[in-house]
Amino acid sequence: MLSFQLSNDFHVVRLLKGYMPDDVNSMEYATLMEWDNIYHNEAEMGGSWGRNVRLGLVQWQMRNYTGIDGLFEHLDFFLQVVSGYGSDFAVFPELFNAPLMSMYDSQSEAQAIRSLAEHTIPIRDYMVQAAMKYNVNIVTGSMPMVENGILYNMGFLCRRDGSWERYEKIHITPNERNAWGIHGGKQVKVFDTDCGKVGVLICYDCEFPELVRLLALQGMQLLIVPFLTDTQNAFSRVKLCAMARAVENECFVAIAGSVGNLPKVKNMDIQYAQSAVFTPCDFGFPATGIKGEATANTEMVLVVDVDMSLLRDLHHRGSVQNLKDRREDVYTLKLNAEG
Repeated sequence: MLSFQLSNDFHVVRLLKGYMPDDVNSMEYATLMEWDNIYHNEAEMGGSWGRNVRLGLVQWQMRNYTGIDGLFEHLDFFLQVVSGYGSDFAVFPELFNAPLMSMYDSQSEAQAIRSLAEHTIPIRDYMVQAAMKYNVNIVTGSMPMVENGILYNMGFLCRRDGSWERYEKIHITPNERNAWGIHGGKQVKVFDTDCGKVGVLICYDCEFPELVRLLALQGMQLLIVPFLTDTQNAFSRVKLCAMARAVENECFVAIAGSVGNLPKVKNMDIQYAQSAVFTPCDFGFPATGIKGEATANTEMVLVVDVDMSLLRDLHHRGSVQNLKDRREDVYTLKLNAEG
């Protein structure tokens, strides 16, 4: 009988033949079982489950700049602050560079955002250098990018070792599509970092549970959501969905948004945000599922530590186990090849 072992998280690996030749009752068979020691300190072996990760979320205030140098000045200030607190990640909001569109206020909305896209590569290059300079992994929020004549909303993960990768907004809101002509991307992947496996989804994307679950099935431990919302009800959609994603996928979720007003930028006039870090709801985590919150609609930096080892314990000993208890005999989820 294997009831005791199975109830204590042992897993059947395979049957062994000829294990005890003299044992008539077993017919010479035995069962090879495995038990995962979730308390093994993987941090000493280069793993990512046994350490605190410090997140620095920049609740960015939209303000008009005379040029890109003004934007760089504010970026440098916040990166100094986040780095000074020993953060592992600096996170900026969706379309944080939108104030530069004030230089193109004579253009239509669709033309202005394509003009804004001309600044994306210089900003990315600046962030790559800043990540190494300040020893912090930077999630650049998002920026418009034109490729082969098609406009996308995307951002970059700039690692402190000098490498970088990009992520794309998959789901485009009706306003983005109608006012700016933005198209949805196709890349859905988890990024390896020196702090664990990270997924980045832009704003509206976190409102689609399937997308986040696909990242969770790739081993994601931390989901970062740069967002941009104009009203409180729009913000509530992002917040409530982000909280649900943390519970469903047994991961941490960090959201970072913009505040302030932009009188000279069409389609970007008002902003509402309350950046936050959300957790699963179980023992070892806050009962509310909220690890930390910024003051609503105030420019500030939210610094929050998350303990990755708590996720490992949750996966194996949680009161409920959302990932483990999926009924794959009833339903499945897969990423199409072009994703």
